[in-house]
Amino acid sequence: MRLGADLAINYRVEDFVVATLAATGGKGAEVILDMVGGDYVARNYVAAAANARVVQIAFLRGRRVAIDLQTLMAKRLFHTGSTLRPRTVAEKAAIAEALREKVWPLIAAGRCKPVVDSTFPLAEAAAAHRRIENPEHVGKIVLTV
Repeated sequence: MRLGADLAINYRVEDFVVATLAATGGKGAEVILDMVGGDYVARNYVAAAANARVVQIAFLRGRRVAIDLQTLMAKRLFHTGSTLRPRTVAEKAAIAEALREKVWPLIAAGRCKPVVDSTFPLAEAAAAHRRIENPEHVGKIVLTV
């Protein structure tokens, strides 16, 4: 696949839970990285395999959720969260070093490629923000200096 993934799901046109279960023969995903939160949390639990990890790194659709903990318990899921903001400078430096060692070689080799939706000169930052707010954009929006 062009992005380096075995499977990509466009959640705008396809139900990611159904697609994940279909792609895994009904087993579910072993790791789910969630930036959405809100109503996605319960859906992640359904899409997850037994003993899976759900990692919450943001909550674009809300940080407060109502979920049925039975699914979490029955599947023995591990739901954790992480953010960089409260970490120490030393922790952030260690993370940056790990990225340099493990991720940058994949990017340099062309195995992982960021998807760039559009670029704007810094002077057009307001236009870039309008593009971010447009739900039709796919990928990163870059300001150039």
